Amino acid sequence: MKRAALLALALLLLTGCSAFGVEGQRGQGGSFGIMPPAERLPTDVRRATIIVRDMERSLSLYRDVIGLQVNYDTMVETSGVALPAGEPGAKARLVLLNANDPFVGWVGLMQWTDPPLPDPGPYPRQMGPGDVVLVLNTDDVPGRCEKARRVPGVIFTAEPRLQTYPGRNNGPDIRVIGCNFFDPDGILVELNQILD
Repeated sequence: MKRAALLALALLLLTGCSAFGVEGQRGQGGSFGIMPPAERLPTDVRRATIIVRDMERSLSLYRDVIGLQVNYDTMVETSGVALPAGEPGAKARLVLLNANDPFVGWVGLMQWTDPPLPDPGPYPRQMGPGDVVLVLNTDDVPGRCEKARRVPGVIFTAEPRLQTYPGRNNGPDIRVIGCNFFDPDGILVELNQILD
């Protein structure tokens, strides 16, 4: 899980901060009290890539339940060095999925197929340093959380519930309905929906 942690954390920050406008409206470039930078920053967060055990099972969650769109699906040969997993020359399937933005906020799924990576055994049920929460905004938390429950390997940690967070810069409280679960590879996912 640690290999995807930094990338997934970056995606968490991106999806959590870019979905809502300056005044809480979608598409105005900020997020509830956070103004976009006056000058362009040097870095865009593109995607988090999750190393998965079973591509089709992961796609049944991220594509079929959460609703991300596959925009790239290919086999790659890995070096075992730049991405320190598998052996040099191993084959892996790489699938990239996007949400509403065509450039940023993607999720990648990667499965080593020839030879496969050794099974790491059961993943932890508790989180600690270096772990990550992948936060995804969606349109129907109760419905999508119920569908996620049916995906083999998904383990729920919290049912859909209302949470209220203090607004930024003296803004109104932020009300979110969300559920939390481990995906089939041990990444903790929060599906949330901002309420007006």
